[in-house]
Amino acid sequence: MMKSRADVVEAAFRYYWSQDREAALALYAEDFSFTSPQDDHIDKAAFFERCFPTADRFVEHRLLHVVPADEELVLVHYEYELTTGDRHRNVEAITVRDGLIREVQVFFGGRVGARG
Repeated sequence: MMKSRADVVEAAFRYYWSQDREAALALYAEDFSFTSPQDDHIDKAAFFERCFPTADRFVEHRLLHVVPADEELVLVHYEYELTTGDRHRNVEAITVRDGLIREVQVFFGGRVGARG
């Protein structure tokens, strides 16, 4: 049975948190592209070298919303706590096609509980 786009995205986050690189690699297309305020359209190899091994920076990471937006796009809203004690929320726009993650665009949010 083919997994839903949301299932693929949730599995990718689980594999990231557990640092199961081999399982995660199978979820990403060879032409994968990752963009965030710190990375501009890096490829799959660069993502797994620079971004994937960073889970140890987090004390907690919770998916708040995983919402299919159209035929390919899944929007993910999550909250995390860093080892520094700071809490943040981000949104990711993730394209899933043919059961594989093709693109991730990360939009950084501000600190949770920060006063303006």
